[in-house]
Amino acid sequence: MLNFHKKIFRSFSNSANGEVGEETLFYYSQTGNVVWAEYAGGVIVKGFLIAKMLDNNVLDMRYEHINQAGELMTGKCHSTPEVLPDGRIRLYEKWQWTSGDLSSGESIVEEIISKTS
Repeated sequence: MLNFHKKIFRSFSNSANGEVGEETLFYYSQTGNVVWAEYAGGVIVKGFLIAKMLDNNVLDMRYEHINQAGELMTGKCHSTPEVLPDGRIRLYEKWQWTSGDLSSGESIVEEIISKTS
């Protein structure tokens, strides 16, 4: 089982209909197979996600945030991890809005190493 506890992620790429950008930081926590994060940055004022880690380390998640336009946005996502040669985690995400236009997209987020760690 992968460990996401106290890891920080940043967007590497996202579909045009997504709101997460390179300014968005995700602060992850984990207990057992339950994973959650707070996120903010760019057009996102404040967001939260919660996920269940499946047997293959895939995260089945739900997310919600408020954007700078004051809209409450919600969605669902499956994130498939890859462990990079340097030990960091990259997540390949397939997501869909459950609010707004209900469109879907794909994104990649990568673990960043905090200079204060």
